Amino acid sequence: MQQQTLRKAYTFEGKGLHTGKVAKMTIKPAPVDYGIRFVRTDIGEDAVVRALAENVSSTARSTTITENNISVGTIEHLLSALTGMGVDNARIDIDNVEVPILDGSGRLYINAIWKDGLQEQDAPRRYVEIKEPIDIKREDTGAYLRIEPADRPEYNLTIDFNSKVLGVQTATWNPDIVYAEEIGICRTFVFFHEIEYLFKNNLVKGGDLDNAIVIVEHPVSDEQIEHMSKLFNVPKLQITDNGYLSNLSLHFPNECARHKLLDLIGDLRLAGGFLKAKVTAYKSGHSINTTAARQIRSLLK
Repeated sequence: MQQQTLRKAYTFEGKGLHTGKVAKMTIKPAPVDYGIRFVRTDIGEDAVVRALAENVSSTARSTTITENNISVGTIEHLLSALTGMGVDNARIDIDNVEVPILDGSGRLYINAIWKDGLQEQDAPRRYVEIKEPIDIKREDTGAYLRIEPADRPEYNLTIDFNSKVLGVQTATWNPDIVYAEEIGICRTFVFFHEIEYLFKNNLVKGGDLDNAIVIVEHPVSDEQIEHMSKLFNVPKLQITDNGYLSNLSLHFPNECARHKLLDLIGDLRLAGGFLKAKVTAYKSGHSINTTAARQIRSLLK
């Protein structure tokens, strides 16, 4: 397999999920062995942040990378889309601190790239391979992540939020599954009872009903619904029979698990390339994902 880059540049503009700040971002072709690098054009041409695990600086509800005191946040959806579409090398120019959330998935990146296809480059792909299993466990949450040597990539993920609405969901990705149709279009999600807390703690300032699935786990009053409607500046919200706000329809019954898989793929790209391994994840999140990527980087060194 040869390395691949984009055939042309693609520009996206929108607000960041957590900061609410509007950013203009252009994904550009890049040379062989460039990897994925962000350039903060609002700071200067030398304001480069490489998408590598050792640069992870925060995993609070998203993944932020920082290099030489320059940061870019909420990078996981974009990294996932580039990985799922087979992009080895890309330069990403961005004029603010956070990647636009867009519709809360990788769909818009996928649509742009798929239309033109990729450009094959004159060098073989550098797969990230490990020689021994990596196990990471969190006693406080019960989360674990296991990465094993394998002949091809395989991701198996389970989510369990102790939720009557979601239940226990699983999702899988391997080369036989079309990422663009099965994983990359799946949107981020949030529980209704979390929203007020997140707003008060300066998170999800850019969140709205166009970029997130909202799960209503507990009974809510008319007053709470009215308050949330005002918060998002929309007409009175409704709750579906299966426990979601009725602003959108699910792409898949397990869309939430598929989105967590999207996140996992994006976070593990921080290992420095295409991971050729079997990944088993249970209740995973950005912290444990990026810890695993960092351990892989350490083993390779």
